[in-house]
Amino acid sequence: MARREEPDDLTVHELIDGPTEAISPRDLAAVRAARDGAAGNEDAGDGHDISVAETHDLSAYATQDLSAHAARTAGRAPVELPRMPASGPLYRRAVLGALPGMGGRRSGDLPDTALAVRGVTVDRAHLADYDRVCGFRLTDELPGTYPHIMGFPLALRLISDPDFPIPLAGVVHVGNRITVRRPVDAGETLDFTTYAENLRPHPRGRQLDVVLVASVDGAEVWRGVSTYLGRERSATGDRKKQGEWAPAPTGPALWRVGPRVGRDYARVSGDHNPIHTSRIGARLLGFPRPIAHGMWSKARCLAALAPRLPGAYTVDVAFKLPIPLPSTVTFSTGSDGGFALHDARTGRPHLTGRIT
Repeated sequence: MARREEPDDLTVHELIDGPTEAISPRDLAAVRAARDGAAGNEDAGDGHDISVAETHDLSAYATQDLSAHAARTAGRAPVELPRMPASGPLYRRAVLGALPGMGGRRSGDLPDTALAVRGVTVDRAHLADYDRVCGFRLTDELPGTYPHIMGFPLALRLISDPDFPIPLAGVVHVGNRITVRRPVDAGETLDFTTYAENLRPHPRGRQLDVVLVASVDGAEVWRGVSTYLGRERSATGDRKKQGEWAPAPTGPALWRVGPRVGRDYARVSGDHNPIHTSRIGARLLGFPRPIAHGMWSKARCLAALAPRLPGAYTVDVAFKLPIPLPSTVTFSTGSDGGFALHDARTGRPHLTGRIT
């Protein structure tokens, strides 16, 4: 009997919906004036600026110390929004902007603003749903990846701006570093700030870092650094050929990643990028079928490692090859805090990570 495939009955407009926020020209002008006024008083030797010519592989973030960037927004005065934006219209705008003749010329520079939202509370029912989708046990302590979900709409608002140097449609999330300063309880109220930094060339285009910071009563409790790659046609980098990958370690766990993982995670994360939720959307962006969210795969690994995690830690991952849905993967760990996901059949790497 032939296997019945799940119907692809959701259009892009059906997948994403809701109100959004806009930053007024007056607010932007005020931010730029504050930034320019502060520029004359900055110590030129603070060491924060990173040369655009500096390029490194995503895996370098496994060892790179980012403490020098803590408690900074790179000289940007935050624009405070009244509430978290809705992700739906932002994705719609990005998809429309990717159509021929609809998108304008992209800026060559990073946005000069940071965005902030204060007083964000945890919806415990949503937290429980997220825990189930990602494999965490149900507790009042937030999983290390959950603040990323809470602040994701704010980062998405930043990335989806028409002036952002890398278009959202087709952007590749290639690395993510999360630092948990202390355990965060579901009853706490969080303030979020996000900004972009470190735009740099890459053999396959350009990449940059989007920083998301969560604070409680003015003290940073969580920080995430997501590295995104914008692929460009003029790039010269080559893909590795099949067979060039290092052999996969023997995994102690075999995970079946079902066909609904993309839609389930989209529901709890707000990341409704059609590349994860629709066969049509995936094909439009060059994939034969939907792929799992990178942050779902990181969360699933973290859930498996949760019993051995300390109260404060940093978990850094590089997203290698996408996980097509459905798939079977192996999860393996090392004595040095490393862990990885590989394709169970071919051994090709999907994710490598380290906890410090």
